[in-house]
Amino acid sequence: VHPSQRASARALGLTSAQTMRLVVIPHALRKVAPALMNDFIGMQKDVGLISVLGAVDAVRAAQIEVAASYNFTPYIVASVLFICASLPFILWNDWYTAKLRKRELSAGTV
Repeated sequence: VHPSQRASARALGLTSAQTMRLVVIPHALRKVAPALMNDFIGMQKDVGLISVLGAVDAVRAAQIEVAASYNFTPYIVASVLFICASLPFILWNDWYTAKLRKRELSAGTV
């Protein structure tokens, strides 16, 4: 958030707490939220990659089942589970990013 935003809020007579609550935090969240959501989605997808190191999850359970039966269907089931878990966050992230972009582009119009 540009320092002039804080200075403008202070010039309008807002206290330091009001400046943070009404000006700085909303602007900062608009800029940081898409990147944080991308990181969250990336971490969710990477869980399958580190499953061999951690506790039993969907991919590790699929590996165990494939090793026992030589049937690769559990991998498909695990991948569908990850897609079903990731898709709502991906769609929400895209919607929110488009909303922010539209708001930034229309900010100059009256």
